[in-house]
Amino acid sequence: MTGLASALRARAVIGAAALLAFAGTAASPASPAAAAPEPKAPREFVALDSVDRTILQEMRYTTAHNFVGEPIDGYRQPLCVLTRPAAEALHRAQTRLLARGYTLKVYDCYRPQRAVDHFVRWAEDLADERMKAEFYPLVAKERLFADGYIAEKSGHSRGSTVDLTVVRLPAARTRAYVPGEELTSCSGPYEERFPDSSVDMGTGYDCFDTLSHTEDPRITGVQRANRQLLKGALEAEGFVNLPEEWWHFTFKPEPFPATFFDFPVARRSVAGH
Repeated sequence: MTGLASALRARAVIGAAALLAFAGTAASPASPAAAAPEPKAPREFVALDSVDRTILQEMRYTTAHNFVGEPIDGYRQPLCVLTRPAAEALHRAQTRLLARGYTLKVYDCYRPQRAVDHFVRWAEDLADERMKAEFYPLVAKERLFADGYIAEKSGHSRGSTVDLTVVRLPAARTRAYVPGEELTSCSGPYEERFPDSSVDMGTGYDCFDTLSHTEDPRITGVQRANRQLLKGALEAEGFVNLPEEWWHFTFKPEPFPATFFDFPVARRSVAGH
C-alpha cells in the first residue's frame, strides 16, 4: 500500500505542476512587439542653431498658430533642422543682413512627411475651417489642392527648403497666439494682421492668397523693397525662391533632391552630427 500511495502522490504532484504551468502560460499576455525606433537624420543634417545662433526661430508648426489650428505631427521641438549646406548658406546671408541692421527669422525648415500627411488629412476635412479667417479668407477650402496650396509631397521634406522673413533690429518679440482669439486676414493691412516682428511683406506668413506671389504687381513700395531685400540676400548664397510664396526658398544644389524624409523635428534626430 505504501508504494501505491507514493506513486499516486507523485502523479498528483506532477499533474498539479502541469496545470499551474498551463495556467501561467494562458494568463501571461503576449509580449508586445518592440516599438520601432524613431528614424534619425542622415549626418548631412544639422540644427540651425549649431551653425548660427543669431537667426531667430519662430517655428509655427509646433504651435496652434498655423492654418490647421493645432500643433502638426512630427514637430517634437521648436527647432530648425536643415542640411548643413543650406544652414551654412543661411549663415552667410544672415551675415549680410546683420550688417544692414536686419536679421533673418525662420518659420519652418525641414518638414517630416508625417507633417505633410497631417496637412493632407486636414485639407480633406472640409468642415474644419477654424483658421480660415486668417490664413485663407478668400479661398474655398475645396480648392486648396487644385490651387496648389496643399500637396502630398513637400520640398521641405528633402531638408534644404526654408520658410523665413526679415526682422529689423533690435528685434521685437512676437506675442503668443491664444487659441480661439479673433482672427484677422493675412492679406489685410499690416497694422491689422496678427502682430509679427517681420517687416511688412504685404501678407502674413502662410497666406493662401495670390498676394503672396513674390512678384505680384499689387505689392509696391516698402513691401516690394522688403521682399527684394530677403530675396536678394538669399539668392546671393544659392537659394531659389518659389514664385508663389515670398517666404519659401530652396538651397541649390540640394544634397537630397529626390528623398523625402520622415524623422521627427527634434534635437535627438541630429544628436552627434
